[in-house]
Amino acid sequence: MLNFGLSDDQRALIEVAKRFTKERIIPIAAECDRESRFPKDVFVAAHELGLVNASVPTEYGGPGMGELENALIAEQLAYGCTGIQTSMLANTLALTPIKLGGNEAQKKKYLGMLTAEPLFASYCTTEPSGGSDVAGLKTSFKAHGDEYVLNGEKCWITNASFASFYVVFATSDASKRHRGIAAFIVDRDTPGLRVGKHEDKLGQRASDTAAVHFEDVKVPKANLLAPEGEGFKLAMETFNQTRPDIGAMATGLMQRCLDISVAYAKERKTFGVPISEHQLVQAMLAEMAIGAEATRLLYQKAAWNLDNGVRDPIVSSYAKAYGADKAMQTAIDAVQVFGGNGYVKDYPPEKLMRDAKVLQIYEGTSQIQRLVIARALVK
Repeated sequence: MLNFGLSDDQRALIEVAKRFTKERIIPIAAECDRESRFPKDVFVAAHELGLVNASVPTEYGGPGMGELENALIAEQLAYGCTGIQTSMLANTLALTPIKLGGNEAQKKKYLGMLTAEPLFASYCTTEPSGGSDVAGLKTSFKAHGDEYVLNGEKCWITNASFASFYVVFATSDASKRHRGIAAFIVDRDTPGLRVGKHEDKLGQRASDTAAVHFEDVKVPKANLLAPEGEGFKLAMETFNQTRPDIGAMATGLMQRCLDISVAYAKERKTFGVPISEHQLVQAMLAEMAIGAEATRLLYQKAAWNLDNGVRDPIVSSYAKAYGADKAMQTAIDAVQVFGGNGYVKDYPPEKLMRDAKVLQIYEGTSQIQRLVIARALVK
């Protein structure tokens, strides 16, 4: 039997996240966007409420929530600001490969660090020479005694400026592509690790983004997360686990666009009536509502699959591809509903439109998602 209802605990979690967003994120979102600043105090408050690191198992000090609960939180926080939300929940991207591939000692140490204190961690795959082509990465590792030595550069790394440790993917030989890739946990204070400048971005400006450089960085063998040949699989499975969160973020952004557009359309008058009475405006509002609800169903199904052991990665790509593209169009339509007011920073739509764009780019572009889907279909 199908059941589209949420449990009492899940509804209560949504209310906590919704109230937090209303009280702590929405009032400062525009300011943080202008200043390109992530509000660490908001992260600390969210950590105290259990709204970050939600999927860390209880044995490592976490709330022990499922992927669905984590995505439900993401939707509500994204309603306030996807930039702030991205940095707040980026730990999930870094802790997921440790949950999936780490040994007990690694889980106790690094998952325990994140739950004990409001600390950050970063996930490092993307490089200047390629983003979506994870198998083509060039950051190298070599075994040297009881250590591995890493050299290379990662870019567009969320929370790189704040992270206490990094999950880094590197290769023994770039010509081996996916067969040469391994994964490592690298502590922030490791000699040779250097964080680059904070990126000045189009949207999601409140999220910290920077490059990370590795110059003869020595990593103990105890910090090998995935051996050579297994790193690529770990990276792909991590994205499968986290892509529903992008769908949830898209849903939150679309719901915000819809809510402010409906409210504005009921107040703004042209030709003697509220613009909400004009059929073409009504059509845009209807499309916003359809997109938000459809993406909500997709991301919740993808997250439910993960929580229930259903192996169907294509659904995560559905949620990510459809949600990201629909969020971009919804934000454009919100600007159109607001007209000239939608084009200035005094009103929310222009920020929402800028924030939406990167949903089509990070964690696998919309084009890559369609390749993943198509390959699964023909296979």
